Amino acid sequence: MPTRSASAAALSVSALAELISTLQARGYQVIGPAVRDGTIVYSPIERLEDLPAGFSMEQEAGACRLVKRNDGAVFGYAAGPRSLKSFFHPAEIKLISAERDNGTFRIVSDAPSPPRTAFIGVRACEIAAVRIQDRVLLEDRYKDTFYETRRAHAFIVAVNCTAPADTCFCASTNTGPRAREGFDIALTEIVDDGRHVFLAEAGSAAGKELLRELPKAEPAAELRKAAEKALQDAAGSMKRRLDTDGLAQLLYDNFDHPHWDDLASRCLCCANCTLVCPTCFCVAVDEASDVDGRSAERWRRWDSCFTQSFSYIHGGSVRHSPKSRYRQWLTHKFASWSDQFGTLGCVGCGRCIAWCPVGIDVTRELAAFRTSPAAVNSQGGSHD
Repeated sequence: MPTRSASAAALSVSALAELISTLQARGYQVIGPAVRDGTIVYSPIERLEDLPAGFSMEQEAGACRLVKRNDGAVFGYAAGPRSLKSFFHPAEIKLISAERDNGTFRIVSDAPSPPRTAFIGVRACEIAAVRIQDRVLLEDRYKDTFYETRRAHAFIVAVNCTAPADTCFCASTNTGPRAREGFDIALTEIVDDGRHVFLAEAGSAAGKELLRELPKAEPAAELRKAAEKALQDAAGSMKRRLDTDGLAQLLYDNFDHPHWDDLASRCLCCANCTLVCPTCFCVAVDEASDVDGRSAERWRRWDSCFTQSFSYIHGGSVRHSPKSRYRQWLTHKFASWSDQFGTLGCVGCGRCIAWCPVGIDVTRELAAFRTSPAAVNSQGGSHD
């Protein structure tokens, strides 16, 4: 936990309300967790009462249910279906518009500047996912300027996770439950024995400056110990584990393993897992013009390796079967992603497990390759 310094403080619930109003006064649009449509999702918030105090989510493979808590915790829930990807790398963006005028086309620049946005309640796994997308979209050969602009205007208030869902396994991927970097302020919520307080840690100069404006107290040693214990308990309580040792080579060596057929028999290729995944970044570009040919638009929209059209090249798709598409996704996420970008493409948030309509659990499917008889490796095997 943070050391005893001006960068750490104890905040009351009322101070959390002032944190929201201070961010608004600085011109930020504040985005935080809110109860919407039977779950908890990131949404614009105006005041403390908009946060999901007293609510949690029970999550299991293919299931999510909103439930009431009896302690009034503000952040007593695990990650919902919407991630920060929805804001930094939106589901659709209009790239350009063009209009025909006197026989020539004129490019119209009508994309509004994104607002300065402050995010409250961001989990450690979410921050790790943002860092992965930074690597892909900002630090490679070409920058995604749309992503860059949105990231540059962001202020992040992390919340260390003390209530992981049954689907979480961030302790296995070393991406939680504690946020270690990538935040402006990190909070650990403690609710016990009539006490409701937040241990706050500044992670940036902007975070330190904002903390100075809030009513606070010096965090007692007992509060630090309580926060440390809450995080240790959260890590120890996770029901799912993922053995990442040698995982990439395991997948490479089992390209033709019979378990891929079993997976394919259950997968619907609905792409839910890639849509809720906070690191998946694939897109497609569409163009359309009006009937009279006077205007045209180019849009970028999320796509998925689970759609047959995603792998379309001249002559057709190279991944016709559900088996080939699921194998591509899982092998990229847990093997070739590391070759490309230096990390796993998974942060252990468990979203793909909870929001898969047939309850496919990646931790169990990956374990199956270790426990069932290995197939003969076939590096040049068919994509189907």
